[in-house]
Amino acid sequence: MKLNNVKAGPLLSKIDTPDDLKKLNPDQLREVCDELRDYIIETVSIYGGHFGASLGVVELTVALHYVYDTPEDRLVWDVGHQAYGHKILTGRREQFHSNRKYKGLSGFPKRSESEYDTFGVGHSSTSISGALGMAVARDLNKSDGKVVAVIGDGAMTAGLAFEGMNNAGALDSDILVILNDNNMSIDPNVGALKEYLAEITTSKTFNKMRDEIYDLLGHFKKAGDKMRKVASKLERAVTAAITPGSLFQALGFKYYGPVDGHNVDTLRRHLEDLRTVSGPKLLHIVTVKGKGFAPAEREQTKWHAQSSPFDKITGKSLAPKSIKAGAPKYQQVFGDALVELAEKDERIIGITPAMPSGSSLWPMMERFPERAYDVGIAEQHAVTFAAGLATEGKKPFAALYSTFLQRGYDQVIHDVAIQKLPVVFCIDRAGLVGADGPTHHGLYDISYLRAVPNMIVSSPLNEQELRDMLYSASTYEEAAWAIRYPRGRATGMELREEFRAMEIGTGRCIREGENVAVLSYGPIGKYVIEAADQLDRQNIRIGHYDMRFAKPLDQGLIDQVLDRYDHILTLEDGTRIGGFGSAVAEYVASKPGRVPLTLMGVPDRIVEHGTQRELHDEVGIGPDGIVNKIRHILDVELKV
Repeated sequence: MKLNNVKAGPLLSKIDTPDDLKKLNPDQLREVCDELRDYIIETVSIYGGHFGASLGVVELTVALHYVYDTPEDRLVWDVGHQAYGHKILTGRREQFHSNRKYKGLSGFPKRSESEYDTFGVGHSSTSISGALGMAVARDLNKSDGKVVAVIGDGAMTAGLAFEGMNNAGALDSDILVILNDNNMSIDPNVGALKEYLAEITTSKTFNKMRDEIYDLLGHFKKAGDKMRKVASKLERAVTAAITPGSLFQALGFKYYGPVDGHNVDTLRRHLEDLRTVSGPKLLHIVTVKGKGFAPAEREQTKWHAQSSPFDKITGKSLAPKSIKAGAPKYQQVFGDALVELAEKDERIIGITPAMPSGSSLWPMMERFPERAYDVGIAEQHAVTFAAGLATEGKKPFAALYSTFLQRGYDQVIHDVAIQKLPVVFCIDRAGLVGADGPTHHGLYDISYLRAVPNMIVSSPLNEQELRDMLYSASTYEEAAWAIRYPRGRATGMELREEFRAMEIGTGRCIREGENVAVLSYGPIGKYVIEAADQLDRQNIRIGHYDMRFAKPLDQGLIDQVLDRYDHILTLEDGTRIGGFGSAVAEYVASKPGRVPLTLMGVPDRIVEHGTQRELHDEVGIGPDGIVNKIRHILDVELKV
């Protein structure tokens, strides 16, 4: 791992904990913010990572740690990629260069990493519910700590956030929710709430009226008790009338704002005041994602995260040309194929929950804007919305990351499978995803979907098979169809223009061999091809079969393998428990004269972050792991 060669500014270099920050005078906080922002920009420009979200909350981060007594006061970040500044101020500055690297710091808050990380946050919209749990526990313990949830980057569009607010308001818990309103998730926010907040915060009439009324109320509050009570009632009425506070007040929250989220002095004063206000309250701040780095402010989606080096002034990529070019990513293959299919079939509709860039739905949204929908951070809604479309004869393609589809599992069963609706689930980021780590690994979709009736579960070996699977799914009307594919680049193979139908539940032989056959499921099969070449040079010939379907299995092909080979090895980029290998094992167990079977997949433990290859090697499913496993099998069997 590289040594950190980024130098902190004179104030930041002396801040190892929030206690060090508190030693500064309030008028020094602006300089701290400037140094913190520069440190994030310079570090990410060299080592990569999430970017825009943390730049947008620099002032808020400094103000929070200056005013609150963390970690005794609980601070919950939502979503987690806002927390880079928080990590730097809480003792991890010198390790920050290892962020998202193998064996380094996590890219998200992580309880096992620091006592300041009070709640692990990878998926969005969990902060209010988690913070409420902390607040209730505090009250039961009769302690005095404060609890703050910072919710931003579109996380307020999810139903879970409002479920938490509704409960917090009913319990009248002392909790502060800070709404970081930047009009963005990874892509621009969508929906009625976004329009509601934007209309208020950009209204010149509203802002002028608000300032005048707040000034008037300030005079009232200098009067006696009776006048202060009148002023308080007037303030609540005015807030409800001219701000978005009416929505939050209806949920039981006192509303404050909107305020400039990039004025650290204003934020500090607001937070100091709110520490003395009891009950549930919401501070609405307005920020710019990517603040302080011009390219990120202009192109906020592009600069949500960067994986390769860039010039810290201009933003120009410094990546070698060999990295810039190459095979298309799997999601690009999906996006292009969906447009081609939609051109021929007007029933096709694309859906994604706040990930049009990540899932590559933009080509469909640009080509057929009336037939492609970003529904916001709302995976449950995305699945049921797709089910509703399917009831009316449409052909919905729901593009979700594997880790996010987990959040809509109830809807997959109740709203799609039970009703036998032909929704196509295009499952991106399946398998070990790399630097985003355990909250984003897509390890469980094979297992949890294989258990659902009326569901085809498939995965292509390469981009050509992906295109053909998408085409085949577009014409299938009997049940739902799930197609999983990984993060990253495809093989770069030459693609034929026409689509070809793929028979459901059929695999194919890649190469024939002796003694051991490997049944691979999905693009992880590329490692078998590499391992087989290594073994060939050692005069070991293995068979390799691209199975393509975990449900239904190609039982006929498995029967052929059972007749020909002495040992079967299954390989998948997913949990071994209940996955593709388990499906094969269940079938083999029903056959007479059982052939020994070895299952290779991700073990039953939490796998941390690193590159995909590093993680595949760590859990033993990379090429070397396959070679070693086969050599071990053959050595044992030959000795017997």
